[in-house]
Amino acid sequence: MTARPPEARISPLYRALGDRLFAGVVLVLCLLIIGIVVLIGWQLAANGSRAFAAFGLLGFLGGSTWDPVANIFGAWPFIVGTLITSVAALVLAFFPALAVAIFAVEYAPRWLGSVLQYALELLASLPSVIYGLWGLLVLAPVLRQIEQAMVGWAVEREADWLVQILGAPIGIGMANAVIVLAVMVIPYAASLAKDSIALVPNTQREAAYGLGATKWEVIRMAVLPYARGGILAGVILGFTRALGETMAVVMVIGNNKNLPFTVFGSATTIPSAIVNEFGEAQGLQLSSLLALGFILFILSGAMNLLAAWIVKRMSVEGRL
Repeated sequence: MTARPPEARISPLYRALGDRLFAGVVLVLCLLIIGIVVLIGWQLAANGSRAFAAFGLLGFLGGSTWDPVANIFGAWPFIVGTLITSVAALVLAFFPALAVAIFAVEYAPRWLGSVLQYALELLASLPSVIYGLWGLLVLAPVLRQIEQAMVGWAVEREADWLVQILGAPIGIGMANAVIVLAVMVIPYAASLAKDSIALVPNTQREAAYGLGATKWEVIRMAVLPYARGGILAGVILGFTRALGETMAVVMVIGNNKNLPFTVFGSATTIPSAIVNEFGEAQGLQLSSLLALGFILFILSGAMNLLAAWIVKRMSVEGRL
């Protein structure tokens, strides 16, 4: 006599109730997540509305003065500092991340690929204050030497315009923040790119090899086009990581509230401004900081939506 499988002993009525209960719990949790996101955005907008009302939306976004004594607040220097450091870090991190992903999947032996995966996970899990200490204690002295050499070279050739562009060679500022952010972005972008490349079917590679393609031609013409959606999504998610980074940037960017006009000069970002002033802020200054948080919330949300759209548009299923 054959034993009945465990699921066959359950009444169809109980199985239907179990399915509905599970679907209901999942739906409630999904709605809860959406509700939390909406509530965070609404709270930031509501508490920052006083700043928007005092200066106007365009006046607050385009204002270049942040003076708590005079009660004048403009977000433009922080928006520019955030976007410049994030975009520059992304550009700096893109090719190293892609190279690591390609090497781990296509060239490295299995044991080395596992070691690389572990190293990426370790780098992604490090607290940001560790990166900040590295930028402050290790990177800043090295950068200071390089910056002084570059500025000295420009001074010797009487290139005043280049000296103005480079700025003060103190090792702490925009250049330091960009490098630290790039190092922090690489593990995220490389991990997602590695997973996307690993998911490319071997039939893609075998078809290219069958046409006489070399290893690099297979990667360039068969692997990367197939995995580009996941690669770009990883890059954009790394960009959102750079947008919201706080502690590491606070420690190495110099926290200058003026517009960042020079390569080596100090600047500030939205997260660093919030963490520097939130503890002592009151009234209109507090509302302005929350308005900055709302702007960062909108930027991060827009970049996540863009990443989802790119994945959908560039995935193989999306093109069918």
